[in-house]
Amino acid sequence: MSQRTVERVVGRLITDEEFRLEFTRLPERTLAALVGQGWELTAFEVDALVQTDTKLWSDGARRINPRLQRCSLKADGHTCP
Repeated sequence: MSQRTVERVVGRLITDEEFRLEFTRLPERTLAALVGQGWELTAFEVDALVQTDTKLWSDGARRINPRLQRCSLKADGHTCP
């Protein structure tokens, strides 16, 4: 288990709109792509992230300062200013 990697994923889910939308639509595929890029995530961690209520990520994104957000202009209905 790599706590650092989990922290990076959680950080991206809260600050990166495009990543968050991709994860919300296809969580297993999104995390598998990260693992394929060399991110160290165990099956247990992947399952825990997938099982976490996805509202947490969008709620967290709304609560942090927008200057910390990475906005996606490709996404329909993007929420960044």
